[in-house]
Amino acid sequence: MNISIKKTSGSFSKENSIIIADKKTDFKSFNLSEKEIQYAQDQIKAGVELITINQYSRLVYLVIIHNQADKNKSLEKYRVVGNNVLKLVNAAKIESITLVDAENQAEETLAFAEGMALGNYQFLKYFSDAKKKKNSLKSINVFGKKISEQAIEELEIIVRATLLTRQLVDEPVGYLDASQLAKEFQSMGKEAGFKVEVFNKTKIKALKMGGLLGVNKGSIDEPTFSIMEWKPKNAKNTKPYVFVGKGVVFDTGGINIKTSGMGTMKCDMGGAAAVGGAIYAIAKAKLPYHVIGLVPATDNRVNGNSLVPGDVITIFDGTTVEVLNTDAEGRLILADALSYAKQYKPELVIDLATLTGAAVRAIGNYGIVGMGNADEKTKNSLIASGFSVHERVVDFPFWDEYAKELKSDVADLKNQGSPLAGAITAGKFLEHFTDYSWYHLDIAGPSFNEKTDSYRGKGGTGTGVRLLFDFIKKQ
Repeated sequence: MNISIKKTSGSFSKENSIIIADKKTDFKSFNLSEKEIQYAQDQIKAGVELITINQYSRLVYLVIIHNQADKNKSLEKYRVVGNNVLKLVNAAKIESITLVDAENQAEETLAFAEGMALGNYQFLKYFSDAKKKKNSLKSINVFGKKISEQAIEELEIIVRATLLTRQLVDEPVGYLDASQLAKEFQSMGKEAGFKVEVFNKTKIKALKMGGLLGVNKGSIDEPTFSIMEWKPKNAKNTKPYVFVGKGVVFDTGGINIKTSGMGTMKCDMGGAAAVGGAIYAIAKAKLPYHVIGLVPATDNRVNGNSLVPGDVITIFDGTTVEVLNTDAEGRLILADALSYAKQYKPELVIDLATLTGAAVRAIGNYGIVGMGNADEKTKNSLIASGFSVHERVVDFPFWDEYAKELKSDVADLKNQGSPLAGAITAGKFLEHFTDYSWYHLDIAGPSFNEKTDSYRGKGGTGTGVRLLFDFIKKQ
């Protein structure tokens, strides 16, 4: 799964290379013959944007990308083209490639490398012939006068974190139950240098986390509650940023069993995986910010003791909730975690969850539905980071009227509103458990692809990791 990304300053005249250029690039310094240069120039004049030169001892790919006025759109184009060239590289069975920034476009070149590295991900664990299916590319060497070692190291960390997140999402529940998810976080913590504490069922009962315990009633596997913390000595923030991730490792819908789409419900812990991946990246890159991750985890299954519509449960903060729909379970376990987060007196809490089909119906797989009570500066910062890494956030209306739909006749709240605006009423349910600056990211659409989508691939996408890392880095 890993791919090495390193800066190189040595000669690449004999290496398999990708040269990112434009119409004005002088190709004489790249060990190309006059005939090859003439061929390249003729192709460029004809509008060809990807030119392959086979020198028998090596392959040289000339990539001509026309930058757009919108910087973010340009960077995304470089990622996509990087993934496209990757296919040729793997088809040619190349193990190492040198990426050359011919026109001193550092950000664009790094985006190209990012698209290649992310696109190279494969989940082959359960194939008996995995070695035959494995992509050939193992390393990308980046040559560029304006590209720093630090930028390369950071990119490699972000890629590694995103791929770890994808792997967690792609694992079936037969392996990745709630306990194993916590173990994976512990392993990531050891590698990146952050602390991990895991509450078992006994501790969760003692804390009276009724949302997590309620959803877990239908399972034979015990729930977990993971706390991840990166607290550097030079932290710039006195109050921590807290990330909360929905960790439903498999969702049948419970008694309100799903009538379709259950085959992909191993991805219902995409928010939890993204929180783990983001903390990993932030710690590994040693960003000077105190960050905490909270992950309540369980599966949502059916047995004789499962929650049923009409049951009333009590959340960690004492709020009673009438459960009208057992398939609206994610908000129940998040309620415990959001309540628990109050003790940290956080600067900001961001939750990530594959929460509602309503979010997918609203904007499809192309973005993240966002909402919350955070101030405009915070919202704009998140939205800017989203566009920067192409994990775009759409800020939804969050009017008080939506909360009225959650009034219950028998408890403080009910866990489902009307059939309309379901993504927003779910957000309003979560808001009840906050008394701090908070923003909710519903990643139900982009967290899992049922068909290949460029460098985001098929299956788990790792959505949220790059967004949160960029947001924290820019604080």
